[in-house]
Amino acid sequence: MALILGAAVWAGGVPSPTLRRRALHGAYLMKTGRADHAIGCGGLGRNPPTEAAVIAALLRAEGVDAVSQESASTTTYENLRLALPLLAGLGAGRVIVVTDWYHAPRARVLAWGLGLRASASCPPLAGTTWRGQIKPALRELPALPVALIRALWLRLSAKP
Repeated sequence: MALILGAAVWAGGVPSPTLRRRALHGAYLMKTGRADHAIGCGGLGRNPPTEAAVIAALLRAEGVDAVSQESASTTTYENLRLALPLLAGLGAGRVIVVTDWYHAPRARVLAWGLGLRASASCPPLAGTTWRGQIKPALRELPALPVALIRALWLRLSAKP
């Protein structure tokens, strides 16, 4: 099961390079047999359609048909939490969270907090620049400890 986390949709419904990389990596995981179903995550940002709809369209254009959409979330935590019912309905025991290298630690911590058995798989950096990677990586520095605290709280408050 591949859980593809959203990123920006640009004007005219054009996927941002980050969103395109993530979706195409999810298609790769499906085509190589590492995942049997993909869930595109992400709600409506500044531009329609939803991130999940763009992910699904990219996957289908790559020949991947086993696709579901979680189209209400606006944060990484919501991506994961709102995908839980879809994952349960599909009988997913483990998930591969598809996101970028700088975002993967936080996504995995939050997945753990929600009780998911998750690994991460990150798309190649082809076509990106270091400058384009540094800003989001720096944003993750304060976000990771906050996510860890949230995940610990989720685990401690979970009902057995």
